[in-house]
Amino acid sequence: MKTIELIVPCYNEETCVALFYNRIKEVFAQIPDARFVITYVDDGSRDRTMEEIKKVLAAAEQGTVQYISLSRNFGKESAIYAGLSRSTGDYVAVLDADLQHPPELLIEMLDALEKEGYDCASARRVSRKGEPVFRSLLSKTFYHVINHITVIDLVPGSTDYRLMKRSVVDAIVSMSEKERFTKGIYAWVGFKNKWIEYENVERVAGKTKWNILGLFKYAVSGFFAFATTPLRGVVYLGMVIVLLAFLFAIYVFIGASRTSSARTGYASIMILMLFLGGVIITILGMIGEYMARIYMEVKNRPIYFAREMYMMSDIVHSAEEKQGEICAEQDVKKE
Repeated sequence: MKTIELIVPCYNEETCVALFYNRIKEVFAQIPDARFVITYVDDGSRDRTMEEIKKVLAAAEQGTVQYISLSRNFGKESAIYAGLSRSTGDYVAVLDADLQHPPELLIEMLDALEKEGYDCASARRVSRKGEPVFRSLLSKTFYHVINHITVIDLVPGSTDYRLMKRSVVDAIVSMSEKERFTKGIYAWVGFKNKWIEYENVERVAGKTKWNILGLFKYAVSGFFAFATTPLRGVVYLGMVIVLLAFLFAIYVFIGASRTSSARTGYASIMILMLFLGGVIITILGMIGEYMARIYMEVKNRPIYFAREMYMMSDIVHSAEEKQGEICAEQDVKKE
């Protein structure tokens, strides 16, 4: 029987942990030829999320719930990587604990992988009902801009919700970069993917952890993670400034030749200084962003640290090692 492992990053999701498990049980009751394993990844939660995960583990069927508790809040991207890097399932899915990613889509995703020959299946929101208009506008702008300045092609409305074969998971885990942008990594590794559309779903409980500032930082991280266009754009900007300076010099020369009145040029000089100063600072800031990311990569720090974990693969491995030691001792006694 194939195993579908669900990677569920959690940050202050104490009200959603048990609800998520119960919903997953209902879904997999419709898939009799598959067993599920939920890997909760507690991303340094400050509420009782970890306690709720342990309660679910104690009440759940043997081998259906495991967890990784990170030593602090490393961010959702690191939590996803932690779950994927420790996963062992035949198929692996990433979805949110708040049930905004409908678990029922797993049935259609599984059919896409097994019956239609896809390597992965991803969920895509086709509506943003219930979301602020300004936030929806920013999202559309983000997809429009990133698809024009990067080498990746992000589908508008795409989410982190995806079911993947083992080969796809291995490809994603092999990209061990520190500044992670999961949507971009999904697009960059390629593979044959099927998009499954769904309507926007409200959180089942709790409050969203994403505000406008957080989303903006996430978008900026995505730009710098996959775009070299800004650096090339600096070259073109320099050429444009040189051309404008040349045209302005011609303008000043013509104006000076037509009149004999004194020209101080104070305003022109101030405008040029402010303009060039702003351009230089912007360019330095942009280069600094890239250098900061290079600096973080060169230090080669781990993407996450686990404070505590309960993984079935570790338990099985320990049992096998213990059994091997027992057999070795018996062989020695026989000799």
